[in-house]
Amino acid sequence: MSSDAIMAKIKQKMALASSLNAKLKFDFGDDGIVFVDATQNPPVISEEDAEADTTLVTSIDTFKAILEGTQDPNIAFMMGKLKVKGSMGIAMKLNGILED
Repeated sequence: MSSDAIMAKIKQKMALASSLNAKLKFDFGDDGIVFVDATQNPPVISEEDAEADTTLVTSIDTFKAILEGTQDPNIAFMMGKLKVKGSMGIAMKLNGILED
């Protein structure tokens, strides 16, 4: 899955997240950042490094597996493959959105 495919998949998933009403950041380390402003409808998705209510820090491979449904986000979190900075409540809502 390329970075363009990841952006497209995030855009598709965030279209279902109208009730999220938060700013999110997916931090993939050296592989980049995806910022989602879900306070707007439709959500604005970019690669800028902006202030977020919740930041998910993970590898690009782990995130791809979550999007593809082969990695449970809860298990990734418990194994330390996924870290959450900021609101855990928003992260829990996001969990249901990202799972396939």
